[in-house]
Amino acid sequence: MGSQDKVLTCRECGATFVFTVGEQQFYASKGLLNEPSHCPACRAARRNRSAGTREESERRHLHEAVCAACGRPALVPFEPKGDRPVYCSECYQRMRGQRA
Repeated sequence: MGSQDKVLTCRECGATFVFTVGEQQFYASKGLLNEPSHCPACRAARRNRSAGTREESERRHLHEAVCAACGRPALVPFEPKGDRPVYCSECYQRMRGQRA
């Protein structure tokens, strides 16, 4: 791990950016071996593009169900098969809290 900031070049847009000592320490603490190859702006743009794709995918694949705890309608990201109870978000979070 270096003890000084490094100037890197984004492989997407070609801009230079600083990989600070703090960022290097963070990468090392997470076990990341490679330096970033994209500048912060390009990384943010990639995250936004993939988040938008995930959101669209989730919207398209939501299924209607009835919450087994409160009886309210719920939208879930899987097709309920009737062999297990399905919960709305609120009841699911409440039940998760009880198990912890």
